[in-house]
Amino acid sequence: MPTVGLVPRFIVPLLPALVFAASAGAAEEVRFNQVELRAEASREVPNDLMSARLSVETHDSSPAEVAAALNRATAEAIITAAAFDQVKAQTGQTYTYPVYDNSQRLVGWRGRADVRVESQDFQALAQLAAKLQPTMQLGGITFTISPAQRRKVESELITEAVEAFRARAVIAQRALGGNSYRIRRIALDTGGTPAPRPYAMTRAAPAAVASAPAPVFEGGETRVQVTASGLIEVE
Repeated sequence: MPTVGLVPRFIVPLLPALVFAASAGAAEEVRFNQVELRAEASREVPNDLMSARLSVETHDSSPAEVAAALNRATAEAIITAAAFDQVKAQTGQTYTYPVYDNSQRLVGWRGRADVRVESQDFQALAQLAAKLQPTMQLGGITFTISPAQRRKVESELITEAVEAFRARAVIAQRALGGNSYRIRRIALDTGGTPAPRPYAMTRAAPAAVASAPAPVFEGGETRVQVTASGLIEVE
């Protein structure tokens, strides 16, 4: 009996496997002279945003009176701040807690409330602080870079970081004796947001607070950095 008719039964099923093996071999292209590189670009940028906390404390025998006094003080502070167009102000946290004597007997209530202020005009914020200091204490002062300024600087540093990465790629290419290089992968990292720069203040005597002039603030600088890291292939 002829066996020619059996050939397709054994040969045809093998064809897809042969085609797949050839495709897999083409996909697994061997790479040579791959180098991991890293470059940075940074700049010291003047802080242009000031934030501060104005707080008020009070005590009374009634928790309701304590809460009412705190509400009045913060409301007056917000109204006063509204006259300064360059300053953004909002109420912060409010605390009310009982006070006990040595015998653990309730003797009264104490409370504290905060108003948060923020401005790119340091002088305007200083004038507001001086106006509120007879009734509120200034503290928690920090200086940072405004979001708009940070985006602008980071955009410029991205270009510088990529140029620095390419310069290092050329150095690696020459060191390996290659004719050219190809960037296989590159990642950019802005490093997140640095911690705000705190400002230390001395506590003024109560009698001097009412007549104290507006404080003068120096914002300092913050380092902004962009890192370019990736993989090149030297040919």
